Amino acid sequence: MRLAYSFTALRDLSRLPKNIARRITDKMEWFLSQEEPLSFAKPMKGNKFGDYRFRIGNYRVIVDIDHDGSVQVLFVLSIKHRKEVYRF
Repeated sequence: MRLAYSFTALRDLSRLPKNIARRITDKMEWFLSQEEPLSFAKPMKGNKFGDYRFRIGNYRVIVDIDHDGSVQVLFVLSIKHRKEVYRF
């Protein structure tokens, strides 16, 4: 499985303090290195914005998953504080 960031997610990361952005990217890489990375995520209800969310401290990482044959891609759509992430 590999990780791909959307333009919005990269913008969200650039707006965060460097230590928090580093923590989020390191944790996402750690999740990806696990045998079942989605076991650490929760499915999103209603599926309006993404398929799953990861909790990293006070931040939530919203992701979509794409299965293309044997290649699986985890698309990071947004990274927001827990107070802001569920507002559409």
